[in-house]
Amino acid sequence: MNAFVFPGQGAQFPGMGKDLYLNSTKAKVRFEQANDILGFRISDILFEGDDQALRETNVTQPAIFLHSVILAEILEERFKPDMVAGHSLGEFSALVASQALSFEDGLKLVSQRATAMQSACEQVSGTMAAILGLDDEIVEQICHEIQDVVVPANYNCPGQLVISGSISGIESACEALKEAGARRALILPVGGAFHSPLMSPAREQLASAIDQTEFNSPICPIYQNVNAAPSQDPSEIKKNLVDQLTAPVRWTQSVQRMASDGALCFIEVGPGNVLQGLVKKINRELEVSSAEI
Repeated sequence: MNAFVFPGQGAQFPGMGKDLYLNSTKAKVRFEQANDILGFRISDILFEGDDQALRETNVTQPAIFLHSVILAEILEERFKPDMVAGHSLGEFSALVASQALSFEDGLKLVSQRATAMQSACEQVSGTMAAILGLDDEIVEQICHEIQDVVVPANYNCPGQLVISGSISGIESACEALKEAGARRALILPVGGAFHSPLMSPAREQLASAIDQTEFNSPICPIYQNVNAAPSQDPSEIKKNLVDQLTAPVRWTQSVQRMASDGALCFIEVGPGNVLQGLVKKINRELEVSSAEI
């Protein structure tokens, strides 16, 4: 069985998608639709902009979504996925690829999500840190003991857990985690405390937008971040998508569950190869590959 997996923020790079635009009529149509929906020419920023331009949240999230969905549509001309999952933002790409969301609605929600997250970051300062070389349970316990807001945010693979919270809380947690034996406790260059309670203002904004958007039953199960469980129920999918903003991304658990449900090949659909590396660290026996046009 094949699983399509979709990357999240951080996978972007200058020039991303230009090869798709030049080689696929479908891609050209999607890029022009995106330019119209977003109200600015995201294609120009992708093809001609520098790395800094791509770091703007209102550009980054739609850009990765757009690249991923176009690749999925081209890939699905040959074969359909048996199951899908996406890392954080990638969950929206997965929903379009599985036909739970239309391309247009997916892009609008991604744009609204980016705006809401940016607004939340401006309201409350926060940050994130990557913790390497400790068991998840130790990281969870130390986060729980910190007085400020600090929570597990991304269960990326065994021995790699990203934490999220207030700046002072993250600094305190990093010191405590180093003392507990972490190989590294690296504060990340991000604009806010994603997947933590500090994203509550964004959650409220996104909940309203999702509630007003039509979701269909996907053609295959989607394994969602908040519970690592498969779903094809539109109402359940919508609730999990809202909860995702303030809850951790359970990527390790999602890949483990997909493998136990029969997935043998994980195809990363989107820019970069980060998810392929994580899948291999979670289970060396799984086959990984990139989507190709």
